[in-house]
Amino acid sequence: MSLEDDLFAQRLRRTAEIEALGFRPYGARFDATHTIPQILADYAAKTVEELADKPQVRIAGRIQTVRRMGKAGFMHLMQSGERLQVYVRKDAVPEADYALYEGFDLGDIVGVDGYLFRTRTGELSVHAEKLTFLSKILLAMPVRIPARLIPVRTVEGASS
Repeated sequence: MSLEDDLFAQRLRRTAEIEALGFRPYGARFDATHTIPQILADYAAKTVEELADKPQVRIAGRIQTVRRMGKAGFMHLMQSGERLQVYVRKDAVPEADYALYEGFDLGDIVGVDGYLFRTRTGELSVHAEKLTFLSKILLAMPVRIPARLIPVRTVEGASS
């Protein structure tokens, strides 16, 4: 079995686990209050003090990174070419939502309800209070190779 076949089988198993948690693996409706580019435009320049009133947001996006660290973790969601970090803490979301978070794969599409804050490193983030699973990706996302790394081949006799 190839690596891609193993990955496909693993993601198919996770789809069943998501269903067992009571979430629909495909086709849930989600009404976002903000887009990620809109949040970055409106709040990127805000300081910790200006975010102290915890502005509530409801966003959706494709998971680009996931970093799990015990009872908490981070993920980046992408929408329209812009990325926003999401902070998920075990005691801040329902138990089923945290179990769902532990089953996320890169490329899955999720919705997040929460509030904006800045991390210790100063990164604008959403502190998750609820997670909504929107769609499972079964195939690996394509790897983007920078053009400078792609070898250029010339055809003999062709004019440049």
